[in-house]
Amino acid sequence: METVSVNVFRDNLKTLVEDAISRHEPLRVSRRSGQDFVVMSAQDWEREQETLHVLQNSSLMQQIADSMKTHTERTGYTPTKEQLDEITGI
Repeated sequence: METVSVNVFRDNLKTLVEDAISRHEPLRVSRRSGQDFVVMSAQDWEREQETLHVLQNSSLMQQIADSMKTHTERTGYTPTKEQLDEITGI
């Protein structure tokens, strides 16, 4: 994560915000007081929140682990050709 001082951030606000949004990389802004803050796009923040929700939900994590196991063992559900065609729109 790139870090800039609050003075550099203030002087280059538009460019730095646009960069954080377009590159999907948060920007850390440091202050003399030591109370840094982070600038990121709302879309990236929402994605981070969703990830945290999944990671904190033991039921969802168990479903993911079970799915990975059946995938690795190739014992999971296999859709029919018709079902695949419906899913892919072919």
